[in-house]
Amino acid sequence: MNLLARREHSRQELREKLGRRFSDQLLIDSELQRLSDENLQSDSRFAESFVRQRALRGYGPLRLRQEMRHKGLSDEQLAQALEALDINWYELAFEVYQKKYGRNAAPDIKEKSKRLRFMQYRGFAMEHLESLFD
Repeated sequence: MNLLARREHSRQELREKLGRRFSDQLLIDSELQRLSDENLQSDSRFAESFVRQRALRGYGPLRLRQEMRHKGLSDEQLAQALEALDINWYELAFEVYQKKYGRNAAPDIKEKSKRLRFMQYRGFAMEHLESLFD
């Protein structure tokens, strides 16, 4: 309960954290099921919270998908969270780009590739990035 009081956690995250403290996996699984049954732990609620937080920090959909898989969530849960929040990824990519690089003159080819790598690292798809340089 202390872990869930601070922030939402995925079921896999809780299993890993509790597994470090306790050795009885059956007890951990039964308690996680109880928390889920009482709606104290919800992977869908975690997914929405996670997507909202990471998008506000300027991360794109590809990065979010990778991080959520790492946290044990399915692509379907990610799709539901993205649909619920209705984020305009083109607009977010533009905001992230402007915050990082401002309104500098058109970059040369070397600088452009550096900027593209940064935006790809942030998790934006090429279709989002092409609109930045058009």
